[in-house]
Amino acid sequence: MDAKIITLRMERQCFINKADEVEYIELYRDMQPGQNVYWNGFGEPPTLVFRTDFDDIEFNRKRQLDRKLVKGRFAGGNIGWIVPEDMELFAALYQKPLTEPTPEQLQILELIETAGPFNIQQIKEETGLLVKQITPILHRLQEAFLIYEDQYDGEWDRGWYKFAEIFPEADLRKYTRLEALKIILLRFAYRTVQFDTAMAKSFYRIPETEIKRAVRELVVEGIFAVSDSGYMLRSDAELLESYEPKEMSFVYAIHRNDFIYKVQEHILKEKAKRLTEGLAYDHEPLQYLLIDGEFHGAAVGHFRNGPYDLNDIVCDLPNAESRKEEIIQAVSLVNYGKTPKRFMGKSL
Repeated sequence: MDAKIITLRMERQCFINKADEVEYIELYRDMQPGQNVYWNGFGEPPTLVFRTDFDDIEFNRKRQLDRKLVKGRFAGGNIGWIVPEDMELFAALYQKPLTEPTPEQLQILELIETAGPFNIQQIKEETGLLVKQITPILHRLQEAFLIYEDQYDGEWDRGWYKFAEIFPEADLRKYTRLEALKIILLRFAYRTVQFDTAMAKSFYRIPETEIKRAVRELVVEGIFAVSDSGYMLRSDAELLESYEPKEMSFVYAIHRNDFIYKVQEHILKEKAKRLTEGLAYDHEPLQYLLIDGEFHGAAVGHFRNGPYDLNDIVCDLPNAESRKEEIIQAVSLVNYGKTPKRFMGKSL
């Protein structure tokens, strides 16, 4: 990829110059829905790793407490955190209307709407349903934007409210899906600099045909320019003509819920398969190696509660051996100081 695009992408995502709190709020908005650290971040606030000089988990914990970050089920039904002022936007993208409700769904919905809020244990007592029946119903009603789960801290005993009670001013028909797509794609283009529709599909979990339609309209409107490998903001195409790429030297081990991984997930999964083919030990990618602005491998092993099994580091960087210590240190940093068993197949 063009060095100019790589550098500008790293600048826009604050890997070069770290974001302060004001910049972070804009960065987070553009990378919504935010998620916590893959696998071991259960109940934790969302995070944008390596992009700040302050603790953004604590910053977002405070934002959760103040309801400046709110929870929902968005891309593919996954839990995500957005700013409340964008609720109408994300409802247009992800709302799944409850067209054929079951009696149990209607029972729980009516209970919450008439006498809520309730936590799951209270719903069990009121309805006689089992927790394993209640939980998927709540998730389905959440996807329909009929109820809201008020998770403002890390506790598990959370209240479920009627959606309109928490967001009385929200107009869930404010945007069409196409209008909402065009808005988020402008943000997406700004942070990725250059993208293709497969990248947008990978992150937003929206059919590529719809993304292509939105992109075509933005091209016709003169907002997007067609580039060699996809699309970019026309203003960025002009900026890059005189832009000077910067020297970069860093290694970050990126978790699998991070924005920069998710937009390339379809490519990185295949890369990891090639790099781990034939390995006799567990080799699921635990983190991916972002080296000087591009992905060049992964720490692989086995997920478990507590420190993971760090079985190997696989890498396609031509000079990987010369950066071995730097790479190992980056992996250890996000694995509680644990050192991997191997580096490119060789025991450490």
